[in-house]
Amino acid sequence: MGDFVLTTVNLEHNHDLIPTNSRHFAINKKILSPVKRRLEINDQAGIGVSRNYNSMVVEAGGYESLTFDERDTRNYIERPRKLRLGEGDSDALQKYFLRMHAQNSSFYYMIDVDTDFRIRNLFWADAMSRATYEEFGDVFSFDMTYLTNKYDMPFAPFVGVNHHGQSILLGCGLLSSEDTDTFHIMKKIPEKLKGYSQYESMKMDLQNAVYDTFTKDKFEMKWKEMIAKFNLYEN
Repeated sequence: MGDFVLTTVNLEHNHDLIPTNSRHFAINKKILSPVKRRLEINDQAGIGVSRNYNSMVVEAGGYESLTFDERDTRNYIERPRKLRLGEGDSDALQKYFLRMHAQNSSFYYMIDVDTDFRIRNLFWADAMSRATYEEFGDVFSFDMTYLTNKYDMPFAPFVGVNHHGQSILLGCGLLSSEDTDTFHIMKKIPEKLKGYSQYESMKMDLQNAVYDTFTKDKFEMKWKEMIAKFNLYEN
């Protein structure tokens, strides 16, 4: 293949520049934090990427008013759905978990992957945490406010309280996003209740208790009503 030699440069444009098209340049593309939050909320509500993006277009008053396009929207929404691990981190993580389990068989861990076998979520609990949970696991908090870590992922500690009123760590997780798929909120329903003849009614009442109550007292009331309605005291 021969060499090319540049002999002439013409710096005059043969068409007018359109200032609004500058939004397509990579250096000008950005999604502001409030918009990111709106996109995430819509995505969690089951709104597809196209409809999600179009709603932003309508709200902004047209395509030219946005500093991102539909592909940027898709990339942003799909990015949090897997852990943003660096090269070699996945192998190092798995080796660490295996080493901890070899040292103590009570060390428990779970790695959740997507269809392409990319890590989405992690959970682990050491022997001490598991033993402590047996004694003080009746009530615990699941705090999602720890967002400042190396991979910009929600860190989720499970924290309980012992008989001295001290906080105790019962387990830890790293999550790729904060949606119902990540938390697996209702995943155990079929496993626990499928054998009952009134399963569908039970499922509906339980979903109402979990998703349609916004205070502790209201949830407790709905929960007790469901237990009594279906005689689930022994379950």
